Amino acid sequence: MPRVLGIDIPGRKKLEYSLRYIYGIGHTTAKEVCEKAKLDPSKKADDMTDDEIQRLISVLQNDFRIEGDLRREVSANVRRLISIGSYRGRRHRASLPCRGQRTKTNARTRKGAKRTVGIVRGKEARSAVKAGGK
Repeated sequence: MPRVLGIDIPGRKKLEYSLRYIYGIGHTTAKEVCEKAKLDPSKKADDMTDDEIQRLISVLQNDFRIEGDLRREVSANVRRLISIGSYRGRRHRASLPCRGQRTKTNARTRKGAKRTVGIVRGKEARSAVKAGGK
């Protein structure tokens, strides 16, 4: 497993696939990185020489924003949206979808487990709500 910028990339996979394990590098960016570093994308990551690894690291550091820098930038953007009180910022603060998805029936991942609101009729249903809802 070669270590690139503090991240272990899988060595048994082709380089263009193993680069995707780095936060901020996807399909297109991985191909672009291989092209700029003059590396063969179909070569296994374990078969890279030290010189090739150094070229890869220098290209990633100089030309791309990845890992910690990218995470900080994204979180700063979200904090900025929240602080200015924009619609998207309010949606982030409320943990609701920000990109226009419907929330009447879906968005369970973002909203969390269902919570019953209002009257629950029937003794069995009431005891189930008390046990699960608290």
